[in-house]
Amino acid sequence: MEIAMKAAARLLASFALAGFVTTGAMAAMSTTTTTPAATTTTTMAPTTKKPKTAMTPEKTAISKQCSTLADQKGLHGKDREKFRSDCKKNGGKAPS
Repeated sequence: MEIAMKAAARLLASFALAGFVTTGAMAAMSTTTTTPAATTTTTMAPTTKKPKTAMTPEKTAISKQCSTLADQKGLHGKDREKFRSDCKKNGGKAPS
């Protein structure tokens, strides 16, 4: 009996969650504006991510050079990120 009650509770929770998710998704996709003359509904397009730009061979070489320099210095974490950022801005040379 206890197993049946747990299964029923899980089923009920999954239905409640499914209804919430569907309602939330629908609310995010459309908005309704009420004006004195009429009610207008507009549907928003889903957001799209900006496509990544491909790195040129020159930028790839600079990035690898900066990684090599950071490895030689034994840098890790935020220090490494800062060093590589400055190095790439400097064209692959260690920042002064």
